[in-house]
Amino acid sequence: MTVAAPPASSAAALAAPEPSATPPCVERAPQADKAWEWFRSMGAPKFHVAPMVDQSELPFRMLCRNHGATCAYTPMLHARIFTQDRKYREEMLTTCGEDRPLFVQFCSNEPQHLLKAARMVEAMGICDAIDINFGCPQRIAKRGGYGAFLMDDLPKVEAMVRTLSQGLRIPVTAKIRVFPDLAKTVEYARMVERAGAWLVAVHGRLREQKDLSATRADWDAIRAVKAALSVPVLANGNIRHLGDVDACLAYTGCDGVLSAEGLLADPALFAPRRVPVAVGDYAAPPGERLALAAEYLALVATHPVPLRMVRGHVHKLLWDWLAEHTELRERINRGVPSLALFTETVEEVRRRAEAAGRDYPVPAMSEAELAALDKEEAKRAAIEEQEREADALDRLQHRRAGAGCGECGGVEEEEEEELVIDWSAMGI
Repeated sequence: MTVAAPPASSAAALAAPEPSATPPCVERAPQADKAWEWFRSMGAPKFHVAPMVDQSELPFRMLCRNHGATCAYTPMLHARIFTQDRKYREEMLTTCGEDRPLFVQFCSNEPQHLLKAARMVEAMGICDAIDINFGCPQRIAKRGGYGAFLMDDLPKVEAMVRTLSQGLRIPVTAKIRVFPDLAKTVEYARMVERAGAWLVAVHGRLREQKDLSATRADWDAIRAVKAALSVPVLANGNIRHLGDVDACLAYTGCDGVLSAEGLLADPALFAPRRVPVAVGDYAAPPGERLALAAEYLALVATHPVPLRMVRGHVHKLLWDWLAEHTELRERINRGVPSLALFTETVEEVRRRAEAAGRDYPVPAMSEAELAALDKEEAKRAAIEEQEREADALDRLQHRRAGAGCGECGGVEEEEEEELVIDWSAMGI
């Protein structure tokens, strides 16, 4: 499939505002009315599970939905690998009837692969929108030239959004980061809207700001984007509990929030029961996180996913318990991963807590030691993910090189269809 290149171009509160709430000075996007109608048809969801590499998979999404989340994104999916590797598709994109509203997120720097992947998902009828990742700042995105590193090529960003907007029947959304310059950030978001996005999610951090614990998100930048756009806008950053949700929506005027790290530590972050207590530095009680870990593993039994994803969630939910029972931490790190291993670990922690007569851990490791271990674990997981992507791309390249050669079992690839997009109809 090839895509003809576009012509050069320049690069409140808890209730969703009515379209008429758009400031009169803001140029209204042609798709704005339909975007608001679509957003409200989903219930104007405010509480979103953010897209995460290997960590917003089906059982975790369902756990968050069970405790207040009203919309969710899939993990970031690599568009080219998705189109050409059946195993990758079957492993990385699983869902069920209760998993709605759902946004399927792709990363790519090639419009033709992006559109082909999006059309495959559209044909499945399993989601409410296709989201494009323009926000990932990690090394895997830098190496692949996608995510936040497309901020260096805004014409390509615009072309990718327009390609999907013109080539799909379902809505296209985008997740972006901010520039150091506020005016450039606002123009960036407006460009994405003009290109056809029905919703824009804004992570209020720079591409260079990867350590979320060390850097507060810029809600001023998010508020400026919300004021400049006529389609729904979501805020991402500094969402640790419901108190932060209320504060963010009131300050930015956005129509909903996304949480990633906050939900990993507390999948019940959005639960209504948290309203009286979710303020300041509130964190979910260790005993409740232990129960959430058991509930998550029961969901994994119903909706199997790769065990590397499961291990990551067990670490996040039991981190302070595993700092007390360090041999259990070693067991799940060094042992052959299995659902039985993780389930038994959670059950063993529960038995030990009952025997000790307390519902909180007494860590044998300092917070600094825990932070160092968490950082090392995150680095290891990032390197493994990069290696998995590289291996998958290498296999695709080998398959292409060997197609029809008669020596490596390759089969001739289907000839790509040509996609001709009428860019003039999009006003550029």
